[in-house]
Amino acid sequence: MEMVIAVNPDPASKLGYLLRVPLDGGLVFRTSGTWPRTKALYCHPVPSDEWPDDPEVVERVVVRSCARRGAAIDLVLDRGRENRSQIVYTTARGRDVVFWQSPRTRKQARPNVRTPTARAAGVADLPIVVDSHERYAYRFADQQVVLTKRALPCGDYGVFHDDRLVASVERKSVPDLVTSLTNGTLRYALAELAALPRAAVVVEDRYSAIFALDRVRPAIVADGLAELQVRWPNVPIVFCDTRALAEQWTYRYLAAAYVWAETESPAIARIAAPATTTPSTAEVRAWARTQGLPVPDRGRLRPEVWQAWRAAHPD
Repeated sequence: MEMVIAVNPDPASKLGYLLRVPLDGGLVFRTSGTWPRTKALYCHPVPSDEWPDDPEVVERVVVRSCARRGAAIDLVLDRGRENRSQIVYTTARGRDVVFWQSPRTRKQARPNVRTPTARAAGVADLPIVVDSHERYAYRFADQQVVLTKRALPCGDYGVFHDDRLVASVERKSVPDLVTSLTNGTLRYALAELAALPRAAVVVEDRYSAIFALDRVRPAIVADGLAELQVRWPNVPIVFCDTRALAEQWTYRYLAAAYVWAETESPAIARIAAPATTTPSTAEVRAWARTQGLPVPDRGRLRPEVWQAWRAAHPD
């Protein structure tokens, strides 16, 4: 894979270069420079066939990684300096724009983004939904939140945008983490969380606590957690020292996800396929009964019921 920069053959264009990145068969942009060194560079997306048959190549660099992450494309080049950058889809003055930015210019490439103050991400009265099955739930007493309690399809705490669950956090104590890991339910929980735009698992203890376990081999737990993180890297498992710090982390994470959904959802729709709508528990329960699967009249459904529903309703 290579990132290629060539001279724009159109003399009338104010953007003198063409940038091609190895994603989706080759995305092509017009831009004004060869690297965002002092400021973010405006990029104009163009069809791939605008790339000339015999380009005047200015620079050609091997790409170590090129991946779409939300409303941005992360680009890592195989060179020592100036090797990391992002192509960001956002809005400015009411219109869709694309910027090419480096770590040095990242702040300039995100117009109209509110920076955090005393409130998490600057959000007053953050609307957090607490799963109705959550026992001893966080109260967020010291934070500016509005709590609502109802059943969540996955996780214990979540935030919604346009009636869609956009982020969720699963809370675990160390004993609960170990039990769910060894009986296999944590695997199903992470699979469900991974289907969301943003999700995480927060543990109310230090990572070192798993090495003090006496009823299960610590190496089994450590290896199991590592395997889950490799399988679902988009669902981080975060260890916090105490319950209070885990609550604080959950609040900050959900607030950041809420702001992200407000500011970047329109851009995500432009560069990513729409997410699959998660059915309600009632809908899956009714479907399971038509299939002869035993399900309870209320409460959570077993992971194998959700797995059967997904197998019958592929994307």
